[in-house]
Amino acid sequence: MAAPDISTPNQVAGSPLSRFPWPAIAWFGALLVVSYAPVLVRMFRQWMDDPDMGHGIFVPLVAAYMIWGKRQEVLAEPVSGNWWGLAVVGYGALQLVIATLGAELFLARTAFVISIIGAVLLLGGTRVVRQLAFPLALLFFMVPLPAIIFNQLTLPLQLLASRVAEVSLNLLGFPVLREGNILELASQRLSVAEACSGIRSLLSLTFLSLVYGYLFERKLWMRGALLVAAVPIAIVANSLRVTVSGILAEYNKEWAEGLFHLAEGWVIFLLALVMLVVTHQLFNKVYSYARAKS
Repeated sequence: MAAPDISTPNQVAGSPLSRFPWPAIAWFGALLVVSYAPVLVRMFRQWMDDPDMGHGIFVPLVAAYMIWGKRQEVLAEPVSGNWWGLAVVGYGALQLVIATLGAELFLARTAFVISIIGAVLLLGGTRVVRQLAFPLALLFFMVPLPAIIFNQLTLPLQLLASRVAEVSLNLLGFPVLREGNILELASQRLSVAEACSGIRSLLSLTFLSLVYGYLFERKLWMRGALLVAAVPIAIVANSLRVTVSGILAEYNKEWAEGLFHLAEGWVIFLLALVMLVVTHQLFNKVYSYARAKS
């Protein structure tokens, strides 16, 4: 069944800019912001206060940059708004109501992204949505994970980081006894807290792997491979951070706390980014070698 068309003759003719219904776009944008204002304010506050969601504030900025980069392709598309977009916006509104009644933040926040996609479909049409599919989907990364999923991920990551650090420290000649997420070193006890579980670097690195793949890689399967590779890279990097913290704590307890610990986290995260780039280069070399052999 053909999608209903809400374009007008004035939108079909004229310059690329004049073909877009800018008043309607501004009106829908204002309505969405007003309707979701309480949700957006709470989400922004969490970005500012929760270190695990520090990347959240960059997601809409990166998505906007990607959309701006595709402006020529989008403006070249025929404007043929699709009324099914109104149904998507309506679904987003219904999800917001249900989430508000149930005090479910994750559903309320994802409803905003769904409504944005619906508005683009309604005003721009299927082709515009197809052009902007990646940056629109990327917006889901600005939504914090629901607590039940976050907690299910945190504890296993804590235990994994503790286990790897125990093995690494013993191999390096630093005797250590592990009890859960507690590392008993010769001179002190080191606790692998939730903040050191690696969930922060995992979320940030998966987001950056998608952005990196979009900007520097055209092969879709390679982008997927980089996304998958980001998970073990984040785990290895966080385990390295815990191991380094244990080594530094043996020499000076203050080196594993406060500003030193924060700086160490940034250095390890930058190392993880380097590992992601190196992995990309290795994948490309293997792919090129395989193609040359075939």
